[in-house]
Amino acid sequence: MYSHDTFGLGHLRRCRTIAHSLVEQFSGLSVLIISGSAIAGAFDFRARVDFVKIPSVIKLRNGEYTSMDQHIDLSDTIRLRESIIRNAAETFQPDIFLVDKEPMGLQGEVSETLAYLKSRDTQLILGMRDVMDAPHLLAAEWERKGLISKIDAFYDQIWVYGPKNFYDPMVGMDIPPTVRERMRFVGFLKRQALHADLSTNKQEGDYILVTPGGGGDGVALIRDVLAAYEQDATLQYKTLVVLGPYMPGKERDEFVERGNRLANLEIINFDSRMEELISSAKAVVSMGGYNTFCEILSFDKPALIVPRTVPREEQLIRTQRAAELGMVDMLLPEESNDPAKMSAALKALPDRLRPSERSADIQLDGLETITQIVGDHLRDRFANRVKIGQA
Repeated sequence: MYSHDTFGLGHLRRCRTIAHSLVEQFSGLSVLIISGSAIAGAFDFRARVDFVKIPSVIKLRNGEYTSMDQHIDLSDTIRLRESIIRNAAETFQPDIFLVDKEPMGLQGEVSETLAYLKSRDTQLILGMRDVMDAPHLLAAEWERKGLISKIDAFYDQIWVYGPKNFYDPMVGMDIPPTVRERMRFVGFLKRQALHADLSTNKQEGDYILVTPGGGGDGVALIRDVLAAYEQDATLQYKTLVVLGPYMPGKERDEFVERGNRLANLEIINFDSRMEELISSAKAVVSMGGYNTFCEILSFDKPALIVPRTVPREEQLIRTQRAAELGMVDMLLPEESNDPAKMSAALKALPDRLRPSERSADIQLDGLETITQIVGDHLRDRFANRVKIGQA
């Protein structure tokens, strides 16, 4: 699996979820995740799942990239990442190569590896979120990079991590039939919380969990929640705020200081077992990222989502669609920064119906579908190897 990981935790967490599910189902399977996440080592990995760390690259707020090590030029970092990815593929010799979201990798860094694996008849799979971006923005980006023709040339399958009746990530785009016919809407990826006792941050009793995911773009959400608690003394519900590992240092210090003055609110920096915290919470306040959204549905928690709207519209589109289907409540950022509106939403949240009680068709069968696809492919592949050996 390849996970470019330049901003937040979403790509690595999604790959890790799929990898853990697959090794549970196939006793002889090993999974290697190639990750650019600076904190990949903070997560635990099950037996037969490992990762190769490539040099980290940071995505800036303006959409540009820079090396995490300021002394190394970005082009040199990309070349180093390319070399590690290619060497890992040559050594590991995978039967399946799954690329998360970026078809050719960051600045084309997996192109050479895709060509090599294609020559070995490796099954090449592109994994896409349920929502990638607004159609006009995605179309412009893919046209600029020439990605549609490259997807057509390289990939055997395209997995969409959501149900077809929720959203089509390529809606409104000019996609050739040869690409469309390779798309498989697998369903949302259901999450599990198997070791709730291992999270030292689990709270006693009912509580609201507030999480901006990785935290790099979550300053506004945390600031809005704190402002609501500071300005409404009747807002007494116990609340746990997880800032995320990429929350900027200046704001992190500010929020911890403000949180210390609020009796019913606790702030922590990071917990690698967010599934456990969400599963034990009464309700969740979050942004509209894919992984947290899947966890909200998996653990059937009432949720208030304040989506990011720039530079990508992915979270906005996902949250609008989920609210339309009755799965979650939504506040736009311009509503969230009104303390009175945020306070009212927080007070109402614990008594909201669960997603399953509000929406009749929540499809969380993505991991089961992926298991079936992988199992079918490996059986066919090994059967062919046996036939060749017999011949």
